[in-house]
Parts: sequence; structure tokens; C-alpha cells
Amino acid sequence: QLQASGGGLVQAGGSLRLSCAATGSKFSINVMGWYRQTPGKQRELVATITSGSITNYADSVKGRFTISRDKGTVYLQMNSLKPEDTAVYYCKYHSTGYESWGQGTLVTVSS
Repeated sequence: QLQASGGGLVQAGGSLRLSCAATGSKFSINVMGWYRQTPGKQRELVATITSGSITNYADSVKGRFTISRDKGTVYLQMNSLKPEDTAVYYCKYHSTGYESWGQGTLVTVSS
């Protein structure tokens, strides 16, 4: 089960930090990540991090967002936020043959 938090309203250029705790996770080899979705669009990858701390970022957030993890909790530090970053952010945990999504947290960036 995943519990996400940290969304909110921020002005352009500001920062937010999202957190997502995975309870009951049982796979030593796994990937945790953040995805986002806006109305009428498909959910898109923002960033992922493996259990070995290998990271991957969407081009649109490179240099501004940083993903990290501490055991079963994944964080997304978002700096220099832009209005186009406005979306519902979802965390995801997956391993071979298993995946779980969090409930989503809304991030709104005002211009």
C-alpha cells in the first residue's frame, strides 16, 4: 500500500517536496517512481529510482526535480516549478509481476 503526501499550491519558481511511503513492501529488488496526469492526457513518467538507487528522469524535469528514497519511502524534490508542472502526481511501486499505485496528490503551480 502506498501513501502519498506533499502536494499543494505554489507560485512559479517555488519548490515542493512529495513523499510516498510503501507499507508492506516485500520485494528487495523494486522500482519506485512518480508519474503525473492532467485532465485529458495520459499519465506520464516523471522520475523513477530503483532499489539500487539508479535514477531516471523525464526530459522536462531534468535539472529541476530530484528523486530519492530511504528504504520504503520515495521522495520527489521539485524546484523551479513551472505552471506546466501542474498535475496530479502518483507514486508507483513495482517489481517483477507486481505493481501498486498511490492515491495521487495534486500539485498546482500558479503563474
